[in-house]
Amino acid sequence: MGEILARAAVREEETWNLDDLFPSVEVWETELKSIRADVSKVTQFKGKLGEGAGLLLACLNAQEELHERVTRAATFSRLRQSEDGTNSDNMVNSAKAGDMVSHVASALSFIKSEILELAEGTVARYLEEEGGLADYRRSLTLMLESKPHRLNSETESVLASMSEVMNSPYRVYLRAKLSDMTFDDATDREGKAHPVSFPLYENKYEQSSDPVLRRSSFSSFSHSLKSYRNTFAEAYATEVKKQVVMSRLRGYESVTDMLLKPQQVTTQMYDQILDTIQEELAPHMRRLAALKKRELGLDRMHFCDLKAPLDPEFNPSISYTEACELIQEALGILGPEYGEIVDSAFNERWVDYADNAGKSTGAFCSSPYGTHSYILVTWADNMRGVFTLAHEVGHAGHLMLAARNQRLTNARPSMYFIEAPSTMNELLVAEHLLTKSNDKRMRRWVILQLLNTYYHNFVTHLLEGEMQRRVYRLAMNDEPITAKLLSELKGEILSSFWGSEVEIDEDAKLTWMRQPHYYMGLYPYTYAAGLTASTAVAQIIKEEGQPAVDRWLEVLKAGGSMSPLELMKLAGVDMSDAAPIRSAIKYIGELMDELETLF
Repeated sequence: MGEILARAAVREEETWNLDDLFPSVEVWETELKSIRADVSKVTQFKGKLGEGAGLLLACLNAQEELHERVTRAATFSRLRQSEDGTNSDNMVNSAKAGDMVSHVASALSFIKSEILELAEGTVARYLEEEGGLADYRRSLTLMLESKPHRLNSETESVLASMSEVMNSPYRVYLRAKLSDMTFDDATDREGKAHPVSFPLYENKYEQSSDPVLRRSSFSSFSHSLKSYRNTFAEAYATEVKKQVVMSRLRGYESVTDMLLKPQQVTTQMYDQILDTIQEELAPHMRRLAALKKRELGLDRMHFCDLKAPLDPEFNPSISYTEACELIQEALGILGPEYGEIVDSAFNERWVDYADNAGKSTGAFCSSPYGTHSYILVTWADNMRGVFTLAHEVGHAGHLMLAARNQRLTNARPSMYFIEAPSTMNELLVAEHLLTKSNDKRMRRWVILQLLNTYYHNFVTHLLEGEMQRRVYRLAMNDEPITAKLLSELKGEILSSFWGSEVEIDEDAKLTWMRQPHYYMGLYPYTYAAGLTASTAVAQIIKEEGQPAVDRWLEVLKAGGSMSPLELMKLAGVDMSDAAPIRSAIKYIGELMDELETLF
């Protein structure tokens, strides 16, 4: 196997085209200066928001226009940094963008402060007097709900100006992970050496049918993680401390309450999904682990064996081009407008699928308002990549439809809903594959891909959510967060879920170091919430056909104009109850029943 390529050595067609954001760094730098200069177009309203509805509308419109430009400029630098974290110019430009964002946030912090300082009933009167404020009704209502937790205007301005500093734990984590960390080569069963990187391990070796390569690469991967464990722990502990301090400053009962507030989710809903899935899904996942151990003839089932292919001789590779064609076929059910977005994503270089040194791990979709989405993946010629790509295209289709039908203030839904459209696409791909073939071996292979989707969202991300819940509980009691504690917690969570079926060794306990989601608020558990909803909607689509598809498209176009529960109810799912969660788990159990029969 060749060396890991530098960014400059990858083929252009494998990279995204950021010229659609800015044709050059020079143009981008000019826009940074223009944004700073144009802050005055918003600050001219400072001290005047109590003078009338018309002035409030003018201020909010000016803020929204500037916000769109800020997001576009910040996205450009973030994507450059994501494509190559070893490039010093990208680091410098990321810092420039961060400074700009902090400056704008501080300058515009007066808007929320002044609105919340208005006399009781003033906002309601403004909404009646000025029809143009109708689009802002929802955001204004949510803003007023935060009033009990708002600090004085001077403090809010200072905190906003420090946003770059406040986000430094995540940047430290990324710098170490993408720029500094190196790995020893791994060895396969024939004694051949293979280079190791974050993307290579997580996208390829972890799913290898060669147990020697799978375990050797995990050993190399874990060895490097271990050498950074105290650095990563300090970064995460700082993030946790920041959230604890902010929750206390703002008068919340806990960090959890503070972080759930913008999601419009109750603690009961949060605990319900974490508790129900861990308790009721574990038996089905243990069956899967036991089946793999038996069928693969493993002496022991290690944590690093969980993603091994169950039928290694039937694990067809798939090229990026073939994957794009398959996804377009599968998503055809969503109609021509959605299909046009998917076609553009694949044919106009919205996707960066190269594998190069310094590239961000995992996958994501960035959808700056006013332009098209960008998707980052690392292609490894396997079917898991098809589901990942379809997932990210789900974000693109969702947020671009929302942007076409909602103005910026109402475009992005609650984090609680955000993963439903993405996981829906994974389910549609699986359904498409199942209907294309009656072959027994193909069917069990597709079932395995489906189970991988549930594993990723209901196990990997949900157990991250459980980790967060435990860490924040300890932090609220002023317990120090250390590398030793984090590894112990992760080990306890993994052991509790997998029981005696999987050996959780010291390397497995370092899994807390692998995911960036710990720096993104209470994000991990929302994957399970989204997949729960999409599982229910996918079943409704199978039963009702086009009327259900039309409702789903209506939901996507609604963006953030409704609460997450309202969006899910529009699609036909009541997420305030545990029934959809148990229904999804029951479906997974049925998949396992069929899989065991097919083997």
